[in-house]
Amino acid sequence: QVQLVESGGGLVQAGGSLRLSCAASGLTFSSYSMGWFRQAPGKEREFVAHISWNGVSTYQSDSVKVRFTISRDNAKNTVFLQMNSLKPEDTAVYYCAARTAAYSDYAEFGSWGQGTQVTVSS
Repeated sequence: QVQLVESGGGLVQAGGSLRLSCAASGLTFSSYSMGWFRQAPGKEREFVAHISWNGVSTYQSDSVKVRFTISRDNAKNTVFLQMNSLKPEDTAVYYCAARTAAYSDYAEFGSWGQGTQVTVSS
């Protein structure tokens, strides 16, 4: 059973930084591409960033490009989201997710964490 546990959220002022972590278990972590998503109150969940199983390929949504960086440590079964220059519109619950197929950057995301709240004050 795949388990993903996010941490690192909190309250930060605009312009500040946070680093989110997602610890994974129940899967061969180094074989799975991972992603970060977020959901703001009253809005649909949106994609934030993706990283391939080996960390070679990454991409982010246009709204966070340059400001957010996704990375992973396969030795620690953990994926990270470094968020800089935070804006009030970044306020949301952030979720990590694992794709359903190994060695795939295109399989759907099928396993989700419980989320961590990020609040950016103006």
